[in-house]
Amino acid sequence: MKSDTPPAPARRKNIVFALVAVVAIGAFFALRPAASPAPAPAPDGAPAKAGRPALSVRLVRAEMANWPQTLVANGNVVAWQEAIIGPEVANYRITEVRAQVGDVVRKGQVLARIDADTVGSELAEAKAAVAELTASSEEARANALRARELREKGFYSPQTQTQYQTAENTVGARLAAAKARQQAAELKMARTSIVAPDDGVISARQATVGSLTQNGQELFRLIRGGRLEWRAEVPSADLGKLQAGMPALLTGPAGERVTGKLRAVSPSVDPQTRNGLVFVDLPASTAVRAGVFARGEFELGARPAATLPQSAVVLREGFAYIFRLEGEDRVAQTKVVTGRRIGERVEIVSGLPEGARVVESGAAFLADGDAIKIVTGSAQTAGGDAK
Repeated sequence: MKSDTPPAPARRKNIVFALVAVVAIGAFFALRPAASPAPAPAPDGAPAKAGRPALSVRLVRAEMANWPQTLVANGNVVAWQEAIIGPEVANYRITEVRAQVGDVVRKGQVLARIDADTVGSELAEAKAAVAELTASSEEARANALRARELREKGFYSPQTQTQYQTAENTVGARLAAAKARQQAAELKMARTSIVAPDDGVISARQATVGSLTQNGQELFRLIRGGRLEWRAEVPSADLGKLQAGMPALLTGPAGERVTGKLRAVSPSVDPQTRNGLVFVDLPASTAVRAGVFARGEFELGARPAATLPQSAVVLREGFAYIFRLEGEDRVAQTKVVTGRRIGERVEIVSGLPEGARVVESGAAFLADGDAIKIVTGSAQTAGGDAK
């Protein structure tokens, strides 16, 4: 039977290797330096040892400046006055349209024409009736005059004279009625031409050739004088700050800028919104058109403002914050209220301690209590460790 036990020289070699390994492990633990004891906590009130700075930053202080105070409002651009032009005769057909939307027209200019054939026949009939009654009136007047003369000579009785006088009066009344009908026919004839009531711009057209006119029908809309105005809503608390004659700077939907003049402030306030209307006259311009929504500003004079660079203000969760220096190398996140913005600077309305030094830029990479390295040059390492 064959044995599995290795020969003696092999066993001795394995034992030697095991002893060498044990000696090496023992030497490693013997020569390793003892672990340093944990640092004792700092006594109460003593500052902790500063860690590595989170950012290298420059610090600035708020600057005071006289900034213009503005009142911002929104509203619609509308026509100053818009005239609705319609027919003054009904049930007549439109035969011609001479004006289109956007046309600049003058007072008295013909915009459309109505079929005048029927009205012309009525006018001719009225003129004929006037001519006939004019002749009859002259005859009746002559008969009445002759009757008075013969009555004085005793040839006619008073009754006969009265009959002639009555006939003269009757024909005179009929003649006056015929002349009134002729005048009405002439007026109707004149109204077959639809004219502009004033200078202005056609803003809408409903008139079409072949359609019948109706009472109260709208055929054209006219912006009188081409004048536009901005009707803006202003909170009731701010209405007292506005006066007639003040300039207003409007910004159109595409960024166009137009300067208007405040004409009037509404004497009443909407009880639902607590806003009042202000009316601003606008110059003739293609920058804004009737019906557009525009934003505008009123200048209310200058007011001192504490300002910081916009890069120093960080927006988080809908609020504005700054990081001010606290101690020698730590920052404190401070909530502030911002106001006006001009160029690259923003007004700090409240929340900024007087004389505080604030991180100029890169504050978005900081958190409350972070350590910083203060530099005086322009170079910064955003988000990196200080060297």
